[in-house]
Amino acid sequence: MKLGYYASDKLSLSKTNMRYSRTAPDVSDILPSIRARGVIVPLIVRPIEGGADDEAEIVAGYRRWTADAAARGEGIDHGPLPCAILEPGDDAAAVEASLLENIARLDPDEVNQWETFTRLVKEGRSVEDIGATFGLTDLYVRRILALGNLAPRIRTLYRAGKIDTRTVRHLTLATKAQQKDWLALCDDPEAYAPTGSDLKAWLFGGADIATKVALFPLDGYGGRIVGDLFGEHGYFADAARFWEAQNAAIAARIDTYKAAGWADVEVLEPGKYFYSYEHEKTPKAGGGKVFVTVRHDGSVEFHEGWLTAKEAKKARAEAAKAGASDADRKAADAGKPETTSGLQRYLDLHRHAAVRAVLLDHPGTALRLMLAHAITGSMLWTVRIADQRAGNAATDESVETCAGEAIFDARRREVLALLGFSREAPTVADAHDTAAVFARLLALDDAAILAVAAVVMGETLAVTSPVVDLLGAHLRVDMAALWQADDAFFAGLRDRKIVNAMLREVAGKPVADANLTEKVATQKAIIRDCLAGANNRRKVDGWVPKWLAFPPAAYAGRPLPTLDRWRVVQKLAKALPAPEPAAPPADPAPDQAIGLAANDPDYAVAAE
Repeated sequence: MKLGYYASDKLSLSKTNMRYSRTAPDVSDILPSIRARGVIVPLIVRPIEGGADDEAEIVAGYRRWTADAAARGEGIDHGPLPCAILEPGDDAAAVEASLLENIARLDPDEVNQWETFTRLVKEGRSVEDIGATFGLTDLYVRRILALGNLAPRIRTLYRAGKIDTRTVRHLTLATKAQQKDWLALCDDPEAYAPTGSDLKAWLFGGADIATKVALFPLDGYGGRIVGDLFGEHGYFADAARFWEAQNAAIAARIDTYKAAGWADVEVLEPGKYFYSYEHEKTPKAGGGKVFVTVRHDGSVEFHEGWLTAKEAKKARAEAAKAGASDADRKAADAGKPETTSGLQRYLDLHRHAAVRAVLLDHPGTALRLMLAHAITGSMLWTVRIADQRAGNAATDESVETCAGEAIFDARRREVLALLGFSREAPTVADAHDTAAVFARLLALDDAAILAVAAVVMGETLAVTSPVVDLLGAHLRVDMAALWQADDAFFAGLRDRKIVNAMLREVAGKPVADANLTEKVATQKAIIRDCLAGANNRRKVDGWVPKWLAFPPAAYAGRPLPTLDRWRVVQKLAKALPAPEPAAPPADPAPDQAIGLAANDPDYAVAAE
C-alpha cells in the first residue's frame, strides 16, 4: 500500500465497498469539518484494472468522498483527495479494508456485515480468517453468515428494525417453507406471527407432523391422519409409523441419487443444519455429493451438488496432480477414513489373532514363512514377540479373550512343555540358552518341530504386516469361527453411514431403511439384538464385518489401512498353491507333561 492523491472526478465506488449499491449516505456529521479543512483521513482506493492511470475506485471512504462532493457543489474546493492505494486485483483485501474501516468508525447493521462476509467467503476466506481479521469470534462470524439461510424479504425486515434479533436467530433455523409460512402470517392482519420463544416453539412444536412434509404418497399410508375442521391441513396421529414410512422414502430417494451417478449421499444427524458457507458447490460430474437434512417436524431437504470445504480442497489438490481427466474420480474418493485409529488397532489385532490360530494347523506354511523371515533379515537375525497391546483396556481384553487367542495360547503351552519351559514363559526370549534349546529341538521328531515352528512363527508375526492378509487369504481363515462382535467393537463404531450399512447386512435393507435417520446408538442396538436373537429379532449367526474378512472390503469407499495392506499382496495371493492339509497338534513329551501336571492341575486336565 502507498499514499497518493486522486482528483475527485477520477474516483468511483468499488463493488467491494460495503456501501456499494446503497443510496447516498448521511454525511451531515462530517460535512462541516470537510467544508472547513477538506478530507484529512485518506480514502482507501485501488487502480481500476484496464482503466486510465489517473482513475481509481473507492474501497473505503465513500462518505468522505460524498461530503467532499457536497462541499464542491457549494463552491468549496480543497483540491485532490489523499488516498491510500491498494494493489489492483485483490478483491478479498479490498473487502476486508472496507469492512475494517467501517466497523472501526461506524457500526454497520448485521445484514450489511453478512453481505460483506459473504463476499469474503467467495474470495476464499474461511470463517477463522474473517474472525482473526476483524477481531471477532468464530461463533459471531457463523451467526452473521447464518443470515444467508433467510429469505431476502426477512433480511430486509430485519435491516429495517421490524424484526428483533432473537426472532431472526430462530428464523435462521427455519426451512424455506417455514419462512414462507411465517411471512404469510405477518401479512395476515387477523393472524399471529410468533416471535422470540413463541417462534421457536412454533418451529419445533411437539410431535405434530403435518402431512405436507411426507415424501411418500398418502393414499398408500395405512396409519391414521387427523384433519382440522376445514380439512385443509392434516397431521399424522402415529409419529413412529410416519417415520417408518418417511425413512423408507428417504432410502428410496438415496438409491435413486446413487443410480443417477452422484458420488455419495450423506444423511446428517436429525436436527442438524446444512450450512452452505461450510461447503462448496460441486456438480455431479465433479464428484459432488447430496446432503440430506431431516428436521424434527418430519420435513426433509436434499441439498444436491456440494462437498465439504475439506473434501473440495482435497479434490482440487488431487486434480492438480493427476490432471483434469481424473478430477471427477478423485473428488468422489475424498473423505475421512472409515475407521478411527483405535478401531483400526482393534481390527488389526483380531485379524492377527485369527490368522496365527489357523497357522498352527499348517506348520509347513509356518516353517516356510520362518525361513522367509530369516532370508530377508540381517545376518544377526533378531526375533521379537509381536506387541498385542492396543493402549485401550477394552480392546486388550477383547483380544485376550477371543477364540483365536484361546486356541493359540493352549497350543503355545503345549510347545512350552515340549521345550521344557515354564508355562508362563514366551517361546522366544533372550534369556534362554541357545545350546540347550537346540539340544532339546534335536530330540524332537519332525511333527513336534513343525508344531514348535508354527507357534514361534505365530508369536513373531507382525500385527500390521501385509503378510497377515496374505496368510489369511491363503489359509482361508474363517473369522466367523474365531470372532464375535463385542462391546469393544461396538464402542469403536461412530459413523452413521457405516453403521447403517452394517445394519443392512445384518437385518436386511427394509430394517436399515426404516431406521435410516435413527441415532447411531439405536442402530447399533438393533444390530446387537439381531446377533443375539433378542427383542423379537431373528438371530443372525456368523456375521463378520467386511473390515475383518479375508480378503477385506470397505463400506464407504473411504481410506482403510486394512484394505491398503491387502492391495499390496493381492496379486501374490492369486498365484499361491492350495494350503497343505491341517496337521494335528503335537502331543507334549510324556515326561514334560507329567512334570507340568505335578505343579499345575489345570494343565494336567487340559493335557488329558
